[in-house]
Amino acid sequence: MCREVSVRDLRNHTADVVAAVKAGERLSLTVNRMPVADIVPHEPRRSPWLPSQRLRALVDQSGADDALLADLADVRRALVGEP
Repeated sequence: MCREVSVRDLRNHTADVVAAVKAGERLSLTVNRMPVADIVPHEPRRSPWLPSQRLRALVDQSGADDALLADLADVRRALVGEP
């Protein structure tokens, strides 16, 4: 459960609230004792994109799954009309 912080407390003790969040604490911001928002530590998001050199290295290291290669061969045969 996270600690509740009123809008008034946030206004009057901003530095303390920011320090608590910076230290990893999750807070619930309240107005008239009703929760209206969560104040949580920032979590940097990792980009879903990889540099092409890194992707190529991963593919070279792991190779393709044999079942995937068989499925792709079946699809290729179906598309080009091979038996």
